[in-house]
Amino acid sequence: MPGKVPPDELLAHVFDRTDSGADETILQGPAEGEDAAVIDWPGGDLVVSSDPISLAASQVGTLGVYVACNDVAASGADPRWLTVVVLLPGSERETDGLRHSSDGDVATGETLLETIMTDLEAAAADVGATIVGGHSEYVDQIERPLISLTAMGATDSFVRTGGAEPGDAVILTKAPGIEGTAILAADFGDTLDVDDAIRDRAEQFLAEISVVPDARAVREYATAMHDPTEGGVAAGLLEIARASNVRLEIDREAVTVRPETEALCAAAGVDPLCIFGSGALLATVPQAALGGCLDTLTEAGVEATAIGTVGSGEPELRLDSTSITEPIEDDLYPLWEAVDE
Repeated sequence: MPGKVPPDELLAHVFDRTDSGADETILQGPAEGEDAAVIDWPGGDLVVSSDPISLAASQVGTLGVYVACNDVAASGADPRWLTVVVLLPGSERETDGLRHSSDGDVATGETLLETIMTDLEAAAADVGATIVGGHSEYVDQIERPLISLTAMGATDSFVRTGGAEPGDAVILTKAPGIEGTAILAADFGDTLDVDDAIRDRAEQFLAEISVVPDARAVREYATAMHDPTEGGVAAGLLEIARASNVRLEIDREAVTVRPETEALCAAAGVDPLCIFGSGALLATVPQAALGGCLDTLTEAGVEATAIGTVGSGEPELRLDSTSITEPIEDDLYPLWEAVDE
């Protein structure tokens, strides 16, 4: 099944081969749950993160910018610079050649590369970042575009995923499954038994995937921040628990699921807490700072809710009476696999 490399494989084959401890300027190197590297840099801490968009079929440029920049924002920095790798199906080369002939005439219609770059440019402007470089090529071995972005930003004080402390409150901004809901509507909406109005509203969720405003409001209070992606909010919570070596106790009823998400997930037979979660920010804050943090989020126009607490003990996510200790797979992957068969 596609998806992230499991933590045990990373521990066995990746983390011990990076040797980041040999360089004193590396403040945060590769580690479970940590989505960004942090480097001691003149003028502040440089936060660097890379992310691919490999399965979504729609608006990959927009998704790519938001997802990569979210990791930088969740580390306490404002995203400023982006590099982009765009891999296009080899079949697109012939189409692009027809639309852009050797004599310079441009035919009607937008090529796939143009569409992706238009989306990348608009999303980068939305988060205040600039595309500073990258690479593009045609690849015969793929059938859909693949893009990978590296985002960078600077901060005076970075925030780890692994900083949660027993006694902290757990905060969720917006709602679970925002990205997953948009993907369900865009990629599977025609095959799911939902009203057109629900599908149309859900497709607009893509505009909410950036958590840059959320992180700006939370970072001065947070002991830990993390943006859930693959595996959804449930996976993101477990990643905080494992990275921080704590237990998270979450009240599922405190997690507000949007009606569009409920409808599409019910039709697809998936769990709203276990589908791609970009658009939400998870944070832990001291109980004494909870009120101030929620007020600041409200002032910033960001919905947020306290959904649980941090406890001591072995790394674990307690979702009501359910104990989760092993990595969570995203519920959307089987849907994509069924389409590809």
